Amino acid sequence: MWSLWSVGSFGSLEESALSNGEVTYNRIAMLRAERGVSRRQLADALGVHYQTVGYLERGEFSPSLHLALRLSRYFEVPVEVIFSLDPFPRLGAPPNGAPANGAAGNAAAADRLA
Repeated sequence: MWSLWSVGSFGSLEESALSNGEVTYNRIAMLRAERGVSRRQLADALGVHYQTVGYLERGEFSPSLHLALRLSRYFEVPVEVIFSLDPFPRLGAPPNGAPANGAAGNAAAADRLA
């Protein structure tokens, strides 16, 4: 197993998530895509190497608390919108127990509009 500790060019990364078994899920790539921001643009704004953004997006590294808060500030969303200890639900997926389609779902939608 390998690990990488804080290195200036990597933006104060924590130990590799792969080596310590901890998994942190994130929406960095989705937020970047929504806003039309490249990895390099985000890295420049955060003061980190552009490869750091890729490592974070792929879950290969967990950010320091400071970097997580800077990401939150950059995207103007709470840190919980970006990071989670549990997988994020798929976009467009119905909430647990809710019908995906059909009359029951359409009736509920109609009730909300009424």
